[in-house]
Amino acid sequence: MGIPNQTLEHLGVVVIGRNEGDRLRLSLLSVVEPLTTLRGVTSEQKYPVVYVDSGSTDGSVALARSLGVEVVDLDCKIPFTAARAYNAGFERLLTLYPETQFVQFVDGDCIIVESWLTTASSKLATCPEVFLVCGRRREEFPTRNAFHRLCDMEWNTPIGETTECGGESMIRVSAFRSVGGFDPTLIAGEEPELCLRLRRAGGKLLRLDAETSIHDVKMTRWVQCWKRMLRGGYAYAEGAWRHGREAERFCVRESLRIWLWGLCLPLLALSTVLLTGGLSLVILLLAYGLIIARITYTTRQRFGLGNAMLYGLFCVLGKFPELQGQLELIFYKLRQQQRLIVEYKLKEPQT
Repeated sequence: MGIPNQTLEHLGVVVIGRNEGDRLRLSLLSVVEPLTTLRGVTSEQKYPVVYVDSGSTDGSVALARSLGVEVVDLDCKIPFTAARAYNAGFERLLTLYPETQFVQFVDGDCIIVESWLTTASSKLATCPEVFLVCGRRREEFPTRNAFHRLCDMEWNTPIGETTECGGESMIRVSAFRSVGGFDPTLIAGEEPELCLRLRRAGGKLLRLDAETSIHDVKMTRWVQCWKRMLRGGYAYAEGAWRHGREAERFCVRESLRIWLWGLCLPLLALSTVLLTGGLSLVILLLAYGLIIARITYTTRQRFGLGNAMLYGLFCVLGKFPELQGQLELIFYKLRQQQRLIVEYKLKEPQT
């Protein structure tokens, strides 16, 4: 069945990447190839695709150009962030195709599900009050290890109106422009921060009951997981630093939990261990156990009991790398420096 022409005529796609290897080829083909095979149209009739590269050394730029994709090669003298890359791709897209009304953002390690572009653009076309739509991202190999299972659960967010999105989303061009796009100085958490400003502008954000993309986190080591959670803690701290004093109390609750469970309670237990004969440590471990049990109970229907227990365990373990991320933000703010991006993926051997 072909893709309805009217739902895609005002669509553009921005893909970003940095040393994604062969995954980038699959990602680009997922947004370039479907219209060729399903509609049999010439290249001039396809919706435009822009690829933004952040200093790759694996031939990503040449690969994208070989597929006929417009390429933006970011200046290496300016710190790379996903937000900066998305903004650069958006600007190039609208410069070349000013009639574009909707933009699909794609991480270069994700493969877009064939039906998603039609589903998302149709929703935006028929619901002018909706500024952004996202769907269900899935891990390609969720049973590979605990880290992959955790990521697949993380992508499984509630359906309906939401306050934030992650992963691949499609946004209304006029709304994106009205709020100034992504904040290019954020090294993580750029999507929730954008969503905050979109909601303030009066728009609705929807998580549709639809498949969006296939992702491969390629996480095999605890150190990778630690870095990923550290990045999350840094993002929470940055969000609270910038917007925490405003009405929404953005990221304040998440940051307070990190400090409570990652630092305050452990310090209290350790400082009183001699006075209590070790009882304070037992109480601390029991408190962690109760938190894991509560999270397991509240998420068991969505994830299944085994996965819910794993999710609860890592919610507790994650407070320690998240605390490191929060402390790093303070360190960089005091030094008036910007932290570089946190990369947790292992570099693939070049072929």
